[in-house]
Amino acid sequence: MSELTPPCAQNTAAAPRYLSSILPRHKTVGVTIGGMIIGGAAPVAVQSMTNTDTADIDATVRQAAELARAGSELVRLTVDRDEAAAAVPHIRDRLARLGLNVPLIGDFHYIGHKLLADHPACAEALAKYRINPGNVGFRDKRDKQFADIIAIALRYDKPVRIGVNWGSLDQELLTRFMNENAASPRPAGAKQVMREAMVQSALLSAKAAEAMGLPRSKIILSAKVSAVQDLIAVYIMLAERSDYALHLGLTEAGMGTKGIVASSAAMGILLQQGIGDTIRISLTPEPGGDRRREVQVAQELLQTMGFRRFVPIIAACPGCGRTTSAAFQELAQKIETDIRRNMPLWREKYPGVEALSVAVMGCIVNGPGESRQADIGISLPGTGESPAAPVFIDGVKAATLRGPDIAARFEQMLADYIENRFGTAAKA
Repeated sequence: MSELTPPCAQNTAAAPRYLSSILPRHKTVGVTIGGMIIGGAAPVAVQSMTNTDTADIDATVRQAAELARAGSELVRLTVDRDEAAAAVPHIRDRLARLGLNVPLIGDFHYIGHKLLADHPACAEALAKYRINPGNVGFRDKRDKQFADIIAIALRYDKPVRIGVNWGSLDQELLTRFMNENAASPRPAGAKQVMREAMVQSALLSAKAAEAMGLPRSKIILSAKVSAVQDLIAVYIMLAERSDYALHLGLTEAGMGTKGIVASSAAMGILLQQGIGDTIRISLTPEPGGDRRREVQVAQELLQTMGFRRFVPIIAACPGCGRTTSAAFQELAQKIETDIRRNMPLWREKYPGVEALSVAVMGCIVNGPGESRQADIGISLPGTGESPAAPVFIDGVKAATLRGPDIAARFEQMLADYIENRFGTAAKA
């Protein structure tokens, strides 16, 4: 414990790496989850979690389907009691009948060993188990109950995410680290001890699972905290000390813009360093809010950073005194809404459409230039400008729209462009 690097020294040493261009991915062992591979050379995957009562099959199927159609590549369910465990295979089967074979992850705490043993259909239906070493069991029962879950994972050939959480960290381990640190001639700060305990909890549990026969290709690690700098530090430590696949997530990130900014700031820095194989944006939903928001934010983070493409990119003017008309705002919003709504169908009908770029600009200053850079773009007239809207397709001016139906005509041009470029006939 005396060798822990002080926070200031650690952050200073790592700072230049944050400023570099996109770096190679941190080398991790690939893990197959329900037919998809995470880690290794696979793209960073998007995960989400339902907040329904898993025992309510109808509600859980409905929300899991919404998440999957929004682009969630893994969906986690709470499995906290017998009724929830019994519901899992039915949820899996009903999603499959909808054509949604999204891998389902079971989130287990306290009695996971019992639920998996008592409900073999649940153990088989899940694509991955998530367990927390801090509450998989307590005192003399902990090791046995951990071993029971690993044995079931081996029986059904399932991967396991060992997910440490700062709010439920193994207190015996933390106390031991605190005592060792206090006895050190150069004790580290309490925060550094907490970080080290989290990393050690994950790594020691992974080593124990390997000793029981679970291969590295069946292990994913996570170490979730609620503070940005702690998350960055903990995952850098994990990446430096292991090659396990890593799941990123800022826990208790918060609601609305606070949760989005905090999660993006923390995970953006880690992703830039090549750290992270799956991500989840854990947003507190607003009352009656849409759970799909966390999927959209995760996709936008990966897409904005240039790691994945999920939906067409829309460049839209931010607005200024030259753009007192709301026409470009309304058009940009409508196009973005339509794209999000249509993407589940478009992915099947128009392969490659996620590479499309669209520009909706509000005046003559940057409008024509931005529109030329996009695949298709429109420059709407600003305050005092001529009531004409040039449209550019593949960098060439294709039309100038006038009149009250400019928006509708541009939307039709966009639909025609998508059909002509990405449709089946265009590829024949």
